[in-house]
Amino acid sequence: MVFRIFFASLLLMFLSFGSLADGDVAQGEIKAETCLGCHAVTGYNNVYPTYHVPKLGGQSAGYIASALLAYKNGTRVHGTMHANAADLTDTDIEDIAAFMSSYKK
Repeated sequence: MVFRIFFASLLLMFLSFGSLADGDVAQGEIKAETCLGCHAVTGYNNVYPTYHVPKLGGQSAGYIASALLAYKNGTRVHGTMHANAADLTDTDIEDIAAFMSSYKK
């Protein structure tokens, strides 16, 4: 049941971020500086809890935005990611998603 609720809310988040073309890549680069410290490192593992950190460069902007929103509102649980996403505005999320989806390094 919990998984159904999670996936339903994830689907709604994907639908709510249909206009991510509005994200500003240049602003996203500035806002995503912290993100790159973990998500641009091949094979990086987080220690608390031990977790393989995915590389996000080139990932779908919609996926990145929905994941950030889920961490922000607590439907996706990871302490470090919640702390990083908690104060992001919708514009911040769109900008970061636009930048990370265009990041190729």
